[in-house]
Amino acid sequence: MSGDTRPPGGGSPAEGKAVTPPGGGDGPDGGEARWTGPDLGVGVGGEAVAGGGARDGGPEDRELLGRVFLARVLEPGDETGGRWVRERGVPEVVRRLREGGRALPGASEKRWAGLCARAGRADPRRDLAVARSAGARFVVPGTGEWPGQLDDLGDARPLGLWVRGGPSLRMWALRSVAVVGARACTEYGAHMAATLAAGLAERGWVVVSGGAYGIDGAAHRGALGAGGATAAVLACGVDRPYPPGHAALITRIADQGLVVGELPPGDHPTPSRFILRNRVIAALTRGTVVVEAAHRSGSLVTARAARRLGRHVMGVPGPATSALSAGVHEMLRGDAVLVGDAAEVVELVGAMGELPPERRGPVLPTDLLESRTRQVLAGLPGRGTATAGEVALRAQTTQDDAVARLYELRALGYVERHGDGWKLTRQAMISVRGGRGPC
Repeated sequence: MSGDTRPPGGGSPAEGKAVTPPGGGDGPDGGEARWTGPDLGVGVGGEAVAGGGARDGGPEDRELLGRVFLARVLEPGDETGGRWVRERGVPEVVRRLREGGRALPGASEKRWAGLCARAGRADPRRDLAVARSAGARFVVPGTGEWPGQLDDLGDARPLGLWVRGGPSLRMWALRSVAVVGARACTEYGAHMAATLAAGLAERGWVVVSGGAYGIDGAAHRGALGAGGATAAVLACGVDRPYPPGHAALITRIADQGLVVGELPPGDHPTPSRFILRNRVIAALTRGTVVVEAAHRSGSLVTARAARRLGRHVMGVPGPATSALSAGVHEMLRGDAVLVGDAAEVVELVGAMGELPPERRGPVLPTDLLESRTRQVLAGLPGRGTATAGEVALRAQTTQDDAVARLYELRALGYVERHGDGWKLTRQAMISVRGGRGPC
């Protein structure tokens, strides 16, 4: 891709509504500006929160601030909260959470009390200010940068996504593939993930993974090493790269690609958040490739989510005795598709006609012989000599035809004459056994 990490059709952060905190997060008196409710104006001095949004604190900006607020209160993938937003709208859900009182339908009193306690501590303006200092923006449904395929998650759809990096998330997601797998991978798994990702990147596809150790890291590095595009979907705030050992890698991804997350700035990962993050990877991409996964691997959660969403599910096989490939093999016994390289992945997820090259074994020199000449060659014994008549009998042809073809084979270096007999040359023996022939 000639060093440019944007695939064809890539956009810029100006596309859609890139969120910046209003007024830099400061109040008129120089102190911190706090959000007091959904009816508060958007910014100090009328500054817009989102590019193209209302400059007077209109409904679009209140909706956006409300989603930032809810992203701090609700956990990712909360279908009950998603149903509240769908049925009642963001401002109403925000108001009910801030006021407390009677719980919304589907929430127990204990859970509602916990949500209201979170709501009392949420400050969307502060989150936006922290995000801006980290170079991040908040992308919400209904804006130009929102990937429409995330809507397939229904009520589990993210309230919004925090995004670091210049390219358009929507444009990159249109031509993306997830490559996921085991954290404790083998050298074979890391090699396959890196090679696969590099091949996809060279073909103009965005490689999406989770930024973790093992297969995820190998996939990201493979795409970057090929000068291609990659995106990391994190299970924590995008301003705090996790795992810490991949801080440099995730920073590089943010510089050359995209770092994406549902959780507000500063939030830390938990086991459940890793699992819920995987649904975003599955929904965002055209298909998911699993490279090495044990039976309880989290990458299989991504594959199952992709299958439920109607995406392509693929697996790279490993040794039959490897426990790290057992989960992949179980997938392949079901409805997953076996793939071995990027061309086979693109055949599934790409446009009609993007077919891999025809697969065939090596062409041996004897394959180029006319079929009746090959019969005469096969009529010669493996050891010793045979007369032309004996060869003709074995090749089911006439003696004259056998003699003519034996002289042809002699010219090609396959046979030699010994008195009245004929025998195979050494190079003919090698060729017949599948090695390198005389040419």
